[in-house]
Amino acid sequence: MVYWRMSTPGSPADPLFVAFQFALAGRYSIDHELGRGGMGIVYLAREVHLDRPVAIKLLPPDKASDPALRDRFLREARLAAKLSHPNIIPIHAVDDSGGFVFYAMAYVDGETLAERVRTHGPLSSSDAARIMRDAAWALAHAHSHGLVHRDVKPDNILLESGTGRVLVADFGIAAVGADAAGDGISGTPEFMSPEQVLGQELDGRSDLYGLGATTFYALTGRLPFEGKTPTEVLARQVTEPAPALSSMGIPVSRKIAALVDRCLAKDPAHRPPTGEALAEQLDAALEQRRELPVAMRAFAKDWGRLNGPGTILFPFALLGATVGVSYLFGPTAAYTTMAVVGIGTPIAYLVNAARRMLRLGFAQSDIGPAFQAELDQAREERAGQYGLGLARYEKLLRRAAQAFGITAGASAAGILASAFRPFEFPYLGIPVFSISSIGTFFATIGYLAAVQERDDADSAFWKRVWTGRIGRLLFGVARRFTGRQQVTSVMTHRATELALGLAAEHLFETLPRETRAALGNLPRVLTRLQDDAQRLRAQYNELQEALAAAPDGGAAEAYADIRAMRDTIHDKLTEAVGALETIRLNLLRLHAGSATVEGLTTHLNIAAEVSREVERLLAARDEIERHLAFPREIASTPA
Repeated sequence: MVYWRMSTPGSPADPLFVAFQFALAGRYSIDHELGRGGMGIVYLAREVHLDRPVAIKLLPPDKASDPALRDRFLREARLAAKLSHPNIIPIHAVDDSGGFVFYAMAYVDGETLAERVRTHGPLSSSDAARIMRDAAWALAHAHSHGLVHRDVKPDNILLESGTGRVLVADFGIAAVGADAAGDGISGTPEFMSPEQVLGQELDGRSDLYGLGATTFYALTGRLPFEGKTPTEVLARQVTEPAPALSSMGIPVSRKIAALVDRCLAKDPAHRPPTGEALAEQLDAALEQRRELPVAMRAFAKDWGRLNGPGTILFPFALLGATVGVSYLFGPTAAYTTMAVVGIGTPIAYLVNAARRMLRLGFAQSDIGPAFQAELDQAREERAGQYGLGLARYEKLLRRAAQAFGITAGASAAGILASAFRPFEFPYLGIPVFSISSIGTFFATIGYLAAVQERDDADSAFWKRVWTGRIGRLLFGVARRFTGRQQVTSVMTHRATELALGLAAEHLFETLPRETRAALGNLPRVLTRLQDDAQRLRAQYNELQEALAAAPDGGAAEAYADIRAMRDTIHDKLTEAVGALETIRLNLLRLHAGSATVEGLTTHLNIAAEVSREVERLLAARDEIERHLAFPREIASTPA
C-alpha cells in the first residue's frame, strides 16, 4: 500500500473524507487521500498539537462493522505500535473514535521500492543488498516481539528521500506468530510463502521468503512467479522452485545471489534461520565490497599494466630505432638495441609503477585485493552482458587455434625431419607451416579477445604477475630506488597480518646494517607468516560460508567436523597473527634499546615453528575440500 507522496491527491469532496475529518476535528487536519488497500485507506494529515505530518490508516467502515475484523485491526495495530526500530515506520496512536477505527503513523517523504524499480529500472547488486539487509534488521526486530508481517513486498518497503533510509511499512495484516495459522490467508500472491498459501503455521522465515521475492524483483525487475490469475500464482508458489538468480543474466555477486536463492527455498528449514542471521550475512557480503583507496584502484586499472596507448606505439618506435641503429652501426648493434630496449623498457615501467606505490605507502601485499576487486566487478558486469559459459563462437575459435597449432607443429616436425632425410616433396611443408602458423596466431588472438569480453583475462594475468615472484622482484628493485623513508597511509583495507607484517618489515629496514645482518632470516619468516595467515584466513572464510549456507546455519550434528576444522584454523590463525605481533613488538623494543638480538632470535625460532605447524595444517587442503563438498551439495539441492 502506498501512503506517502502522490501526484494526484484524493478529492476532499468524498463523503467518507468529510465525515472522517469531522470525527478528527481538533486532533488531526486531513489534507488528502494517499492510497487505498484491502485493509485500509490512508490519508495525509497534520497532527494539530504537535504540528507534524502524519499518515492515518483508516479501516473502511464496511469492514469496521465486522467485530472480528475491527478487533483484529486494533489488536495488530497496537502490537505494531510497540515496535521501535530505525527501519520500521513508528505508529503514534491507535484509536476507535466516532465509529472510525484508525491509527496514525509517521509520514515518510519518499518512494516505495516498487516505484523506484518502475521509474529507474532494476537496482545494482550493492543497493539491493543494502535494502535487503536493512529490511531484514527490521523484520528481525518484529519477529523478536512475536510479530510476523505476512505482507513483505516492494510496495511495503519505503526509501526515504535525501537519506536513502529503508523503512518497512504496513504491519496492518501482521499476526502474532502463535495465532497466524487458521487466521485466514492474507497477503499478496506474488510474495507469499508456500506455507502461507497453504494456511499453515507461520514464523519469521515466511517473511524472509517475501523479502527474497522482493529482492529478486528489485534486482531483475521481474517477479519470481507470475500467472494470469492469483490462483495460478499461488499454485506456482507451492509447487515450482524459484528460478536461480544467477540464471537471470544480471550482474549480481555470487554471495548475494545465494542468499536470495536461500530465502526463496520452499522448505522453511532451508532458509536463513532468522532475519538477524540474514542481515549479518548480507552485511558481511557488503563489507567485502567496500571501496579501496584511489591509488590501489588506479594501479589495478591502469598503472600496473602494459596496455595503454604507449604500449601500442612502443613496438613501432622500437622497430624504427632498430632500423636506424642497423643502418648506422650494423645488425649486431641493432639486435642488441632491440633486446635491451624491448625488454628493459617494460621492466623499467613496471618498476616505476611499483616505486610509485611504495612512495604512497603501499606494498606488494596490497596489490592482490585491488586486482581481486577489479576481477569481481568485471565478472558481475560481464556475466550480465555475455553470460557465464563459453559462447559457440568462442568454442569454435578455441578448436580452430588447437587444430592450426597441431598442424603447425606437425609441419615443423616434417621440415626438421626433411633436413636429415629429404622427402620427395619437402617444399610442401613450408607453405603448410606458414599457413597454419598464421591461422594459429589469428585464431588464438580472436579466442583471447572473446574470453576477455566474458572474463577479464587481462586483470587475471596482471594479478598473477604482481602477486607472484615477479611482483615481489619488481617491488624489491623499486624499494632500492625509493629509499627507506616512505609515506605512511591509512590502510583500513589491510588484514591484520598484513598490517603487522608491513610494520615489522619497516622496523627491520630502519635498523643498523649490522643488526639487520644478525637477523638475516627475519624478512623470510615475516613473509612466510603473512602468507600462511592469509591462506588460513581464506580457508576460515570458506568454511564459514559453507556453514552459513547450511539449512540450519551449520548447527546440525552433521556439520560437527566442519565446525571443528573451522575452529582449528581460527586458533592457528590467531597464533600466527600473535607471532607477527610479537616480532613487531620486539623490533620496537630493539629500537628503544630494551631488547637484544638474541632475545628476538628466540622469538623468530618460535615464529618459524608456528609457520611449520601452519604448513602441516594447510597440507590437509584436500580433506578440507572433501568436507566442504557436503554442505555445498546440500545448499545447492533444490527445495
